[in-house]
Amino acid sequence: MTLLVSATPSSPYLSIVVPIFNESESLAPFFERITPILKSTGLDYEIVCVNDGSRDTTYEQLCEMRAEYPDIKVVDLSRNFGKEPALTAGLELCSGDIVIPMDVDLQDPPELIPEMIAKWQEGFDVVLAIRSDRSTDSFMKRFTANSFYKLFSRVSDVDLPDNAGDFRLMDRRVVEALKTLPERTRFMKGLFAWLGFKTTQLYFKREERFAGEGKWGSWKLWNFALDGIFSFSTTPLRIWTYLGFGLSMLSVMYLLYVVVSTLLYGNEVAGYPSLVAIMLFFNGAILMGLGVVGEYVGRIFLESKRRPIYLIREKVGFDEEKG
Repeated sequence: MTLLVSATPSSPYLSIVVPIFNESESLAPFFERITPILKSTGLDYEIVCVNDGSRDTTYEQLCEMRAEYPDIKVVDLSRNFGKEPALTAGLELCSGDIVIPMDVDLQDPPELIPEMIAKWQEGFDVVLAIRSDRSTDSFMKRFTANSFYKLFSRVSDVDLPDNAGDFRLMDRRVVEALKTLPERTRFMKGLFAWLGFKTTQLYFKREERFAGEGKWGSWKLWNFALDGIFSFSTTPLRIWTYLGFGLSMLSVMYLLYVVVSTLLYGNEVAGYPSLVAIMLFFNGAILMGLGVVGEYVGRIFLESKRRPIYLIREKVGFDEEKG
């Protein structure tokens, strides 16, 4: 059992964690907008920027910007590992008493940060930023996102708040608890929700991207949703157990029907086409079931290798004392 002791320092240190991939156009607007807001809080702070193997000039710009914004700390990963591992790296390397992960595209409004800190000072361990208005997203994206949140909460033991992204405030002890979770396949929204702690919510209108293009296409979002469900639920396996039982019962009933019909009425057994259709149906069901089992076996295989979640090529700015 791990005892997480709560402590509210008189002058807390603030960490902003920003995973970044090919966002060279967004960097300058982001720092210009967030820096005055962070200074207005009166807190010492750091901005931990995790370069997730960007192929543009993101890393070079981050290093150059440290001359103007000395509170920037840069983590350069050895390749593109994905947003979840990059976010994990930032959370593990930051040192704040208060930690706020957010995106660099300014769809997460920095203006919400002082309100989050005020809620933390009231005694909350987690302050969620909930998107109350997603009109900037397409209808299909809003529909699929809402469907996923509802489905995830139904099939897993974790209650995933609707329209909550990674943008949130977390107390240091929440981050320390998160660091004890060893999963290699990271679904951060689920991990955040699984932790629990005393939580409140703030609402904001989601803005358009300030610059650049989104990195999440339909196929990538689909795979991300599957990762979330398979990482937090065994319901897909249970569904195929029930389906297999149901199909077995139907097969027995059909067999009895054929035998009784033949013995009593002398009816001929259904011909070749119906037999082929039945075989194709059952073979398809078997293959789908094997696919579901394969998803879980594949995850066990990946976890068993215990490879690191990410690798760091270089760290810049971490030698200075915090504050």
